[in-house]
Amino acid sequence: MNFEPELPSDPVGEPWTPAVQALLRHLERTGFDGAPPAGDTAGPALPWPEWARNDDTLWQVAQWLREYHEAVTDFVPPDGAVWRKGGAWEPGMIIGHNDAAPYNATRAGRRLTGFVGWDFAGPVTRDADLAFTAFAWVPLSAHPDDPGDAWPGLDLNDRPRRLRLLLDAYGWRGTAADMIREVRDRMSAAIHDIRRLATAGDHDCRELIHSGFDLRLAAAVKELAGFPA
Repeated sequence: MNFEPELPSDPVGEPWTPAVQALLRHLERTGFDGAPPAGDTAGPALPWPEWARNDDTLWQVAQWLREYHEAVTDFVPPDGAVWRKGGAWEPGMIIGHNDAAPYNATRAGRRLTGFVGWDFAGPVTRDADLAFTAFAWVPLSAHPDDPGDAWPGLDLNDRPRRLRLLLDAYGWRGTAADMIREVRDRMSAAIHDIRRLATAGDHDCRELIHSGFDLRLAAAVKELAGFPA
């Protein structure tokens, strides 16, 4: 199964723009350099390049996410902050990137330099942001019957190893089975958010519904019920 939502534009003049800009200013003040304004990305073209599929990149992605989470731990959103998704922030949550997928990854050669596409940043737990990243990069969305596979040559039997590699590189102490449950919950919530935002008139989410992306996510959630973690 492909993981190929339409690339959202960077937030300009949207209700969530001030909140995202406050987040990015915070990251700049902390010295975090993994949120470049632009860069060389894989984009939406499939399949993903070989660079996106190797173990070293998976390790770099986990390292980036851990460093980002550390940088944002003490960020308190401004009063009245509006986020495109993720609900209201409360102590104990972070502002997750929520879209750290291959199409938003920037690189210099084979080195991951960061992620763009901060429109979907919003309040979540660390585990939820890690779950989305695992879904996108292990990947946990793959299905052997999909003719447009973004991950050519993927051995589905290798996904438990890649999941464990990502979790260990991040420093997550739970079991793989725990993370699969988190992923299923996270993607079920994503389906709800996409449909809610589409109903509210969000153009990008309407396009995702039109393409059947929510249904593909639902199929992935079902498949993960039998994941050999």
